[in-house]
Amino acid sequence: MSMRIGGLASGMDIDTMVKDLMKAERMPLDKLKQRKQVLEWQRDEYRSMNTLLLNFRSELTNMRLSSSYRSRATTSTDDTRVTATASSAASLSSYSISEVKKLATAATKVNTGKLSGETALKVDPSKSLTDIEANFKNSFTWGKGTVESQTLVAPEVGEPIKLSLKSGVEVKTSEKINVKVNGISYDVITEADAILDSSKNQVKIDKSGNLVFSSEVAKSSTIKVDFIANQRMQETTMIESGKIVKLSDDAKHSASSVTSITIQNGTEEPVTYTFPRDIDGNLATEIKDTDGNLIVKVNKTTGEVEFGSDIPKDAKVGINYEQKYSIFNLATTGTDGLEKKEDFYVSGTDSLNSVISKVNSSILGVTMFYDSVSDQMTLTRKETGNFNIDGDEIRFEGAFIENVLQFKDATEKGGDNAVFTINGLETQRTSNTFEISGVTFTLKKEFALETSPTPVNINITNNSNQTFDNIKGFVTKYNELIAKIQGEVQEERYKSYTPLTDEQRETLSDKQQEQWEERAKSGMLRRDPTLSALLTKMRSNFSTPVSNTDINPLYKQLASIGIKTSANYLEGGKLEIDEAALKKAIETDPTSVEKLFSASGTIDGEKGIAQRLTDTVNASLDKLRSKAGNSFSTNSQFEIGKLLNDVDTKINRFEDRLIKVEDRYWARFTAMEKAIQRSNEQMSQLLNYTGSSY
Repeated sequence: MSMRIGGLASGMDIDTMVKDLMKAERMPLDKLKQRKQVLEWQRDEYRSMNTLLLNFRSELTNMRLSSSYRSRATTSTDDTRVTATASSAASLSSYSISEVKKLATAATKVNTGKLSGETALKVDPSKSLTDIEANFKNSFTWGKGTVESQTLVAPEVGEPIKLSLKSGVEVKTSEKINVKVNGISYDVITEADAILDSSKNQVKIDKSGNLVFSSEVAKSSTIKVDFIANQRMQETTMIESGKIVKLSDDAKHSASSVTSITIQNGTEEPVTYTFPRDIDGNLATEIKDTDGNLIVKVNKTTGEVEFGSDIPKDAKVGINYEQKYSIFNLATTGTDGLEKKEDFYVSGTDSLNSVISKVNSSILGVTMFYDSVSDQMTLTRKETGNFNIDGDEIRFEGAFIENVLQFKDATEKGGDNAVFTINGLETQRTSNTFEISGVTFTLKKEFALETSPTPVNINITNNSNQTFDNIKGFVTKYNELIAKIQGEVQEERYKSYTPLTDEQRETLSDKQQEQWEERAKSGMLRRDPTLSALLTKMRSNFSTPVSNTDINPLYKQLASIGIKTSANYLEGGKLEIDEAALKKAIETDPTSVEKLFSASGTIDGEKGIAQRLTDTVNASLDKLRSKAGNSFSTNSQFEIGKLLNDVDTKINRFEDRLIKVEDRYWARFTAMEKAIQRSNEQMSQLLNYTGSSY
């Protein structure tokens, strides 16, 4: 907006005059904005009521659940031998455990001797296995290659799936390969001419890392492959020419097992040097030409590769090396009776601690443990019980676990089911804690009928105190709800206190504005028909008898169990509890008390009070949402929102009109100023003609 300066010719304060004129013009706009503010206050108050009812509906949901009325108390005649807890599903009953022949135990295997040799240093579980190999009592049987694991994301259906392998690296298809798709294991087939069975989870894999599945793998599926490669490659680009290449930490640890080195200098043909093996399969550490000159040498101590001549700058050096590895497996039987089996890949760079961690974090439910004091190891199932009737609970295979860790001849102990007699019936469970008909028992010690002739009796009774507390808590929440609703519909409305305009706010202090707005917002929902009808309907829900065949006629009304409406009508139908009467009703007929609240039915008279209230609250929530929406609603989706849109439209139109009115006022005053200016100029000319001045 351009700056306007008036009154230069007339001497009048045009700006103030226009502002005063516009005040009168803006009065209808202020009314519209006040109307908008009132609608927004009403919308927010309705939504506040909506939130209250949603919270109360959650209470009603709880009151429709049997667990609110069937809280069970359990007593044991000997907590040192047997304890029990009961859920709401447990019936009122008693149990007698006369004998516990055997407690459930977890299967355990202790290895057959110390890991360390008699004259060697003790095994350090934190160091790599190759570093402490000489410290073990039994020798290792290592394979030569590298332990690899790759996770692929399945491409579009029909596109090839392949492992990422560097030059010279191949999959050792003669060794164990694990393939899982989204956590599901596949049978691996390495025979090139094998035909896959589409009805089974099978995958064919070759030494180049190509995978072919028996059925299509969905796009973006996770494919995890654990395998042994013949070697691993370290790639280095020469920053400057030189004769020394440093090995990475991983390759340095395997410095005695460098298999070959390839040098690629620009576009020249790559040159490969392959280290020979002796009769035992051990790799040489240097290569010389026919004249005895050094070509390349691996320093096992420093982890450096030294060349006989300089390698040019920017040349790429690929160092292939192999490591020591071993594979073993463990198997257990799950609670579902199915075998769980997992293969563990052990690299020479692994420590004993890392091997233990792999086992303990597996799906097998087994804990492996090394005790440095006794220098021995154990394997223990995390679950008690006998799941494999025909054999050991913990099974294994592989030279590493059988010989190096010395579990081959270990005798399994434990892995027994709990055997006990309950109500005259001898039975067994895999755990000392088990559930029967909603009652959870815990066996704590073994005892025989001959030595302990007194059985342990478990009694399941109704916890009337908990049921009483649940009903009392519900009544309290209901009274709080109607007090808030009653307050809203009866709150005084101060019509003379309208929302403050911007000009009015400028004349009041912050405290005065707060006090004014408090009065202006008061009574937004006074005598609201939806909330008033809700209060009336809820009072009717409570007072109308529940005519249901599941309820004793003596307890078909709240009053009959000690819950009555307050005699003070000003309290809007609050409920009062005769605690003694309610407790007596719960103890006398807990089923009727439960059904009085939770019974279902096809007509309103058959429905329990909680169900009736739920129907009433849901109907009111629908009306409130129709009127005021919620935080996710757009204005066009509820009544007040549509009114707000209409007011906004009128405000925008009126503001456009005010701009035109103000422009018109200024145009008139500007014309007046120009006329006065012309008159002054004419007067000045006349005076100049006559030689006069003024």
